[in-house]
Amino acid sequence: MLQHRPLRLIPSLSHSFTYSAASELSASVRRRSSRAYSIHANASVGTGIQNIDPSKLSITNTTTPKQLLPPEELIFGRNFTDHMLSLEWTASQGWLPARITPYQNLSLDPATCVFHYAFECFEGMKAYKDKQGNVRLFRPEMNMARLNKSSARIALPTFDGAAMTELIGKFVKLDERFIPEARGYSLYLRPTMIGTQRTLGVGPPASALLYVIASPVGPYYPTGFKAVSLEATDYAVRAWPGGVGDKKLGANYAPCIVPQMQAASRGFHQNLWLFGEEEYVTEVGTMNLFAAIKNKETGQSELLTAPLDGTILEGVTRDSILGLARERLEPQGWKVSERRFTMKELADAADEGRMMEVFGAGTAAVVSPVRKISWKSRLVECGLADHAEAGPIAQQMKDWIEGIQYGDEDGHPWSYKVV
Repeated sequence: MLQHRPLRLIPSLSHSFTYSAASELSASVRRRSSRAYSIHANASVGTGIQNIDPSKLSITNTTTPKQLLPPEELIFGRNFTDHMLSLEWTASQGWLPARITPYQNLSLDPATCVFHYAFECFEGMKAYKDKQGNVRLFRPEMNMARLNKSSARIALPTFDGAAMTELIGKFVKLDERFIPEARGYSLYLRPTMIGTQRTLGVGPPASALLYVIASPVGPYYPTGFKAVSLEATDYAVRAWPGGVGDKKLGANYAPCIVPQMQAASRGFHQNLWLFGEEEYVTEVGTMNLFAAIKNKETGQSELLTAPLDGTILEGVTRDSILGLARERLEPQGWKVSERRFTMKELADAADEGRMMEVFGAGTAAVVSPVRKISWKSRLVECGLADHAEAGPIAQQMKDWIEGIQYGDEDGHPWSYKVV
């Protein structure tokens, strides 16, 4: 059992954080006329006290190791490794020594604040095995930075990202037997932080738990790409100006399920989230969205994605695609754009023969090609031939990124080798 330590909130911490958040909120409201961005808390409660110290890690090995499933039987998020990594935090002490223990249930009081006020954020990342059997993480510093932004925004503690990455590496190394060695397989990692203070009062939690669990997973498309169909959604909104759509909070995901079910009932795989009267294209399901079109004025090939305006999640795969496109596509004459674009702009590109391809981007699939989008009682074709399941840019991005993830591009700075 993970020990619960009830504590009172330190008044000075509560006052300083409330003042900072209120100041930033006022600034956000003042910017509302230009489509306000979200609040960015620079640091949460607990800075200046004990940070994470990897040297104090304790490890308790399981006495009942699990039997490995055949790779072809793996289902995303259903099976877990032998162990878990956990760290407790208190407002008076900071981060307590990390522990790796056998995978186990959490013991939480019914009044724990995570249950009542959604003090919860998480990350999604993967560990891979290269051809030499080395374990690798993909850009873990970005996941840690985003988790810190998410936790700070909901008044949970921040931490040293490099120290946490080191701990995750030790955890993955202990359970590396669960990482299948075949290409396309990986170990999905879920770092999660929750507020654990036992209280029904609304305020910054005085205690928190950061834990990491892991699930072996297979290829997102085990038999190859399968292009998806989308329903352009304007009756529900995933994120809004001044909100938390750019943070990875559990509270962002549950409200999206009903619209997804409604889209599925009409034969579509996912929602394409539109925003405002202009019907700006934002995200697809739980992924960032890219579109490749021929620019109407210049005829230049252009790779588009929505800008990080506070309503768009700062996807690690999104950033990777943009980086690779600027490095490897721009020299071929492409224009890479982070700008607002509307559903009408996509429809016009399709109608005028300028649409090349559309795809989602995220950790689970890397890329997810789109065949068609339902919009205003019509189907917008997204450039794929009837016999094709992916366009050349989506396929190229998948190949480039997986080449880095699995260590084919040895020495690439995005690949973190666990030692």
